Amino acid sequence: MEGKRKYTIYDQQWVSVVSIFALLPSSFCLLDYKEALSKSLLYFEAQRSGRLPYNQRVSWRHHSGLTDGLEQGVDLVGGYYDAGDNVKFGLPMAFTITLLSWAVIEYGKEIAAAGEFSHALEAIKWGTDFFIKAHTRPNVLWVQLFEFGDKFRGQYDESVGAAKGYYPSLSGYKDELLWGALWLYKATDNEFYLNYVVQNAKSFGGITWAITEFSWDVKYAAIQLLVAKLPMKGGKHFEIIEEYRAKAEYYMCANLNMNQNSSNVRRTPGGLLYIRRWNNLQYVSTAVFLMTVYSDHLKSTGRVLNCHRGSVNPDEVLAFAKSQVDYILGTNPMGTSYLVGFGPKYPQRVHHRAASIVSYKREKSFIGCMQGYFTYFGCRDPNPNVVVGAVVGGPDMNDQFEDRRGNYMQSEACTYNTASLVGPFAKLYYSIQRKDISTTRLS
Repeated sequence: MEGKRKYTIYDQQWVSVVSIFALLPSSFCLLDYKEALSKSLLYFEAQRSGRLPYNQRVSWRHHSGLTDGLEQGVDLVGGYYDAGDNVKFGLPMAFTITLLSWAVIEYGKEIAAAGEFSHALEAIKWGTDFFIKAHTRPNVLWVQLFEFGDKFRGQYDESVGAAKGYYPSLSGYKDELLWGALWLYKATDNEFYLNYVVQNAKSFGGITWAITEFSWDVKYAAIQLLVAKLPMKGGKHFEIIEEYRAKAEYYMCANLNMNQNSSNVRRTPGGLLYIRRWNNLQYVSTAVFLMTVYSDHLKSTGRVLNCHRGSVNPDEVLAFAKSQVDYILGTNPMGTSYLVGFGPKYPQRVHHRAASIVSYKREKSFIGCMQGYFTYFGCRDPNPNVVVGAVVGGPDMNDQFEDRRGNYMQSEACTYNTASLVGPFAKLYYSIQRKDISTTRLS
């Protein structure tokens, strides 16, 4: 008599596939990850603030925010609007640019193979140009940098009260200091920054926080992954790095439902990771990015992911990341692509001020705030402008989505939602070209 078969991730994936199959038609078609990549990079042109360049591809957008910094006597024109309103928040903008830059670092070859490398660099440069401009002269900064943030520690929203209602820092400032130090170490190879990450590993939460989400606010999971990827074999930092690795793998296992039951990420009936109701896809897209990056790391080092419920090989990690991407692109009970402009069905009433109002290039008339609210915000018609490449907040915990502007928890898109998917789109496109993974999906 055969012994009891060990539960593996394949069992879990098969259950998910069967569940989705029961909800969806049985036809098969290809997913065009190259198209998804192209449209995701196009989205950042729709979010540009400032004087738009001659090669601007999103034609319904026009110049905006041309007097930013005028009252202060500095030029703060440029940068990105964070979401559906005309506000430039430095913290999520910096997070967005970091994600785009990280995608190019990890998947530059794949992005170039899709013909999108120049667009990726343009998207990054539009943000970095703004941040460089905000450093107006020595010792005068319109944003916080690592040295300043380390010397004058505290939460940014304690000094910038206007930001608290939109981007309150719930995790504090210590993860940002570790985050900044890690990227400075990667950029400069200066041991000071690595020592900073090691010496503050415990007091700053780097090896004490076991995390199941990664966002503009809570960065521990990505910090732990970055440390785990450092090419260290033994040495004076080995034990601390291994503790960082253990926490990084806790995050991976939680997403794969391979931790103990109480410490896994919830899923919708259709198989989507579910953290919370407001803009849930931001957490899904960042999970996809980290899992894609870590699957490559596991493969390149000949390792597997060791979880409480068993081991997971690199291909399985990537397969799960792909399942989340495919859900976002339309393989879901609603049959809706949550990447706007991709596929036959996608949100038509995105919570986005510029997309909701007739373009100034068409009607050069003044629109007051109240007029815009009653005439456009409350209108039931589809948006006159399609904000291609935007990733909206997504469905609820039951896979349901209400396409309504006022439903901002589900229908608003943010720059970091899309930025997280640039790397995975490129990776999946390139892998399919090399026939490394399956090319079919349920639709």
